[in-house]
Amino acid sequence: MRYIVIGLGYFGSSLSIKLTEMGHEVIAVDKDMQKVENYKDNVTHTVCMDASDFQALSTLPTAETDVVVVGIGEDFGASVMATAIFKQLGVKRLMSRAISPLHQTVLEAIGVDQIIRPEQESAERLAKKLEMRGVIDSFDLTEDYNIIEATVPDRYIGQTIAEANFRAKYQVNVLTILRHKETRNLFGKVQQKPAVLGVVKAETVFEKGDILVVFGKIQDIDKLLHSA
Repeated sequence: MRYIVIGLGYFGSSLSIKLTEMGHEVIAVDKDMQKVENYKDNVTHTVCMDASDFQALSTLPTAETDVVVVGIGEDFGASVMATAIFKQLGVKRLMSRAISPLHQTVLEAIGVDQIIRPEQESAERLAKKLEMRGVIDSFDLTEDYNIIEATVPDRYIGQTIAEANFRAKYQVNVLTILRHKETRNLFGKVQQKPAVLGVVKAETVFEKGDILVVFGKIQDIDKLLHSA
């Protein structure tokens, strides 16, 4: 997979290096040439560029990129500008780092796909999460077992938990389901926020857009999400 990471501070550089080590193609961008030089041997590509410049960012291969991560932490304005530009460029998946509740609200208003709070999420954990298509969040219980949040695959929409029978087929348990409902942010913009359904029953029916919270081995969860 190909990733663009904006900002080579501690979080952005750690994420870029980890994704590169996992075998992905990473284009890491920063306006500080010293940082670009520092990480050029550890990241697939490093580019010196002003991320608030539309013309500059439009030269990046965004159409062929799977995920763009705006990891700028110290410059609120640059973060918002870069996020807005990538949104305008129509990237496939846009994630942005928030450094305060207000910053998060502004990013939500722009319409990013996911907000990152680095104090809650390590770069290594995020890299693992990005590697599994469809995964929204993950928590390592042991080296082998994980709790994963993932979008329900289309083939299960309309089925009940009993009919899907994840436990027998994949040795994976459904802990609960997150289902979106409409809320309004500080600016009055309507947003979809996930609400927990609680303890799900065998007759609970999967709906489009549901987020599954499942427990099992990472390889078994991957089979559940991606097997035909």
